[in-house]
Order: sequence, then structure tokens, then C-alpha cells
Amino acid sequence: MFILSLTYVKSNDEADKHMEPHMAWVKEGYAKGWFLASGRKVPRTGGVILAIGERAAMEAYVAADPFTLHGVAEHEITELAVTTVVEGLEILKG
Repeated sequence: MFILSLTYVKSNDEADKHMEPHMAWVKEGYAKGWFLASGRKVPRTGGVILAIGERAAMEAYVAADPFTLHGVAEHEITELAVTTVVEGLEILKG
């Protein structure tokens, strides 16, 4: 499993200018079966996505995020070897 942490390096106003294409990118990640959950950080300094898949594919996909392409956010990809989950979340164990 991966934790994709996005941190804005530009203002929220600048992020809002690119939000629609970024959200299309997020929806595509869900359609591919890679993204499991996502949302904004509180306070709004970026966002977090929980994802599954292969690291190389995830890195390439993150590089194609409109927030990355327009320099709005930096991404940190953290791989997590999940060993224990509550019932119903077994998909996280990969």
C-alpha cells in the first residue's frame, strides 16, 4: 500500500485553478483500481491518497498529476507493508 501525501507549494487560490483537472486525475486513479481513499489535509495544506499497485506505476502516475505538472504541489510516496487490518479492509494487505 502507498500513502501519497501532496503538499501545496503554491497558494490555495493557485491550487483551485488546477483543481478540476487534478480531480479528473484522482477519479482516473480510482477507475484504475489504484486509489482506495483520498481527501484534503486539515488545515488545507494539500491532500492524502491511500493507494495500491506497483511503485513504478505509482511514481509515473504521480508525475502526471496536473498539480505536479503545474508546480502546485509536491508529492511524497510512502510505501507501507500492511500486516493487520479490520475486517473488510483486507485489500490493504496487498
